[in-house]
Amino acid sequence: RSGGSIRIEAVDLLDPALNQITNMDVETARARVLSGQPEQVRGIDGSFALVAREGKTVRLARSLDRPVRYFLAKRQEGPALVVADRIDTLYQWLQSQGFANQFHPSYTRMVPAHYVLEIQLIGCPDPDPTYTRFFTPHRNTLPSDLDEIGRRYIGALANETSRWLQSLPAEEPVGVCFSGGIDSGAVFLATYHAMRKLGMNLGRLKAFTLSFGDGPDLQQARQFLKQLDLELFLEPIEADLSDLDVAQTIRIVEDYKPLDIESASMALTLLGGIRKRYPQWHHVIDGDGGDENLKDYPIEENPELTIRSVVSNQMLYQEGWGVGRIKHSLTYSGGLSRSYTRTYAPARHHGFDGFSPFTRPSVIEVAEAIPFTDLTEMNVAKLYALKGDIVQRGIEAVTGFKMPVFEKRRFQHGALPVERLRQNLPSDEAGLRKQFLSLYS
Repeated sequence: RSGGSIRIEAVDLLDPALNQITNMDVETARARVLSGQPEQVRGIDGSFALVAREGKTVRLARSLDRPVRYFLAKRQEGPALVVADRIDTLYQWLQSQGFANQFHPSYTRMVPAHYVLEIQLIGCPDPDPTYTRFFTPHRNTLPSDLDEIGRRYIGALANETSRWLQSLPAEEPVGVCFSGGIDSGAVFLATYHAMRKLGMNLGRLKAFTLSFGDGPDLQQARQFLKQLDLELFLEPIEADLSDLDVAQTIRIVEDYKPLDIESASMALTLLGGIRKRYPQWHHVIDGDGGDENLKDYPIEENPELTIRSVVSNQMLYQEGWGVGRIKHSLTYSGGLSRSYTRTYAPARHHGFDGFSPFTRPSVIEVAEAIPFTDLTEMNVAKLYALKGDIVQRGIEAVTGFKMPVFEKRRFQHGALPVERLRQNLPSDEAGLRKQFLSLYS
């Protein structure tokens, strides 16, 4: 403090090159975030993570695919708000400024997706941030016509995929993280269809499938593509169990939820294999977010869930229980808003620019408009069958392909059998959390 004044600092450590905004420049988008008006922020199209400040007011907003964290450091001269995409980046800045003794990972905060977060930096004590939702899709507005739902859902997916492809340099190769499952299958076919329609060179396209030698995904991927006479695009990425390193995964993903650690371990191995084979490859596309959109997770594995809570809560799997709810984690947010680090962090670690079209608001809007209550009649089996039915109909309507649909498996359970996975990746959440916290002990 000097003469009673407070010196406020907002330190933006986010990489501006990662913003992929399609309809305005970054500074125009930042001005929209600064306005705090939800309709202005909703109008930002693309992938973004933005910090905007005016005086003591700081506003932050992000798309679902861009993790953003912040830490409020106390200084004698006034508060410093530090913003980054990673916990360790925040810690390193605090170390460099002599504030490491203030740090604990649980003191960091994640900006929840789909909200403008506002912080008033007025000095000790700083008030809680406020949250204003900028993405509010209308629910249950589509008719109960599965053909129409599929056409709209996959139509939105295909449109986002086409726009992404057109944003890439003309000769850059495109890799699909591919298991032959519903989501990666839909993404591959949407990508193939868009490239053909746009007259792009299909020699740029590959479907990369991870295999530890005895996992079911490679056989499924081969069968999927063979049925459609597209097997020439398949490229297996063979891996060894010695490639799995739980400690490294925890350090990279900065989380400890067992299923996300398993998934991220597979992503790190797959992308690491691609990077080793193709040192100059940049662009990959995947199906993350597809399960969340069509509510296709085993309800019986989570004692907190019922089919009513899954079907009735807005974007439950994308956002968790939601801002302002007791179970909402300030440190991690919830749902895919939290767990997308399983996809984002491995891609960044291996130097890839990743894209997950199912996370785009235009696709989520269609998913939220599906009348799940009417279509499922609150029957769990009907809910589980719905995704394959919708996507298969939509893919046929949009691309002309009759897409094979196989029984659902998680990414990590397809790369190697579940029993071997359990032998090599612990599923003890408390132990994984302890391992993460040990990074800063």
